[in-house]
Amino acid sequence: MTDSALATTLRPGLPTDLRLTLSALRRGANDPHFRFAPDGAWRACGTPAGPGTIHLAQRAGGEIAVNAWGPGAEWLLASAPDLVGARDSLDGWDPPYAVLREAHARNPGLRVPRTGLVLDSVVPAILEQRVTGHEAWRSWRQLVRRFGTPAPGPAGMAPLYVPPTAALLARIPSWDWHRAGVEEARARVVRFAAEVAARLEEAASMAPADALARLRAVPGIGPWTAAETAQRALGDADAVSVGDFHLPALVGHVLAGHRVDDDGMLELLEPVRGHRYRATRLIELSGLRHPRFGPRYAGRDIRRE
Repeated sequence: MTDSALATTLRPGLPTDLRLTLSALRRGANDPHFRFAPDGAWRACGTPAGPGTIHLAQRAGGEIAVNAWGPGAEWLLASAPDLVGARDSLDGWDPPYAVLREAHARNPGLRVPRTGLVLDSVVPAILEQRVTGHEAWRSWRQLVRRFGTPAPGPAGMAPLYVPPTAALLARIPSWDWHRAGVEEARARVVRFAAEVAARLEEAASMAPADALARLRAVPGIGPWTAAETAQRALGDADAVSVGDFHLPALVGHVLAGHRVDDDGMLELLEPVRGHRYRATRLIELSGLRHPRFGPRYAGRDIRRE
């Protein structure tokens, strides 16, 4: 660990709320690779140049102070503008729905971040397939703490871990997946993704449609997982999480006053094409919730099976 850091200051062209913008990257409140602290946001990750840690802090006047540590520090500083939404554009954003206009007015600093790291986003998205968020986040925590490495950074920094590399993910034995609460079906998809990680990372330089196709070429990665990855890794403001358990009902309730399926959701979002992910984020931030019926699903723990 070292206190030596590279530093820069960002001056975003659009209003940028750091917490709103980066919250989509956090996998649960106790995510070992990302945390919000009183002094800003901390994130550890593997980069093309090696492991690194980045710290971002909002300053008066909208400036964002950035510090980075480790072999990946230069890469992290260079990609920091994208991380806080520099490529995000509001061109064409003119929603016909009052609820979206009001939600945007209340959250003008929401930007769509772009990490530029595909495996970093696709693995937790795979873990979130077919289970509750809490189940997936618990598995993510255990895997990162068990197979990740301590993040570079100042000695007084709260413990962070760099997620495991593709090579290590491909070698995790079945019993460790089981201990983490991940059944063979999801573990197999993670292994597939890890084995073609270099090809997946190429998606960061592709057009959105081609990038989604590249992601979906991996067996077990469907529209939902590809969209969840594109939203975060590629900064795709239009990627819709088709196949989500709750999202169509929420979108239908907020925009139409009744539940809809995936096709109905896409129809309602068509007027904001180009910004459909932005629209769903604003709907989630609106505080509106659709009525739920029946008992809440408590999840399952395969470690006890």
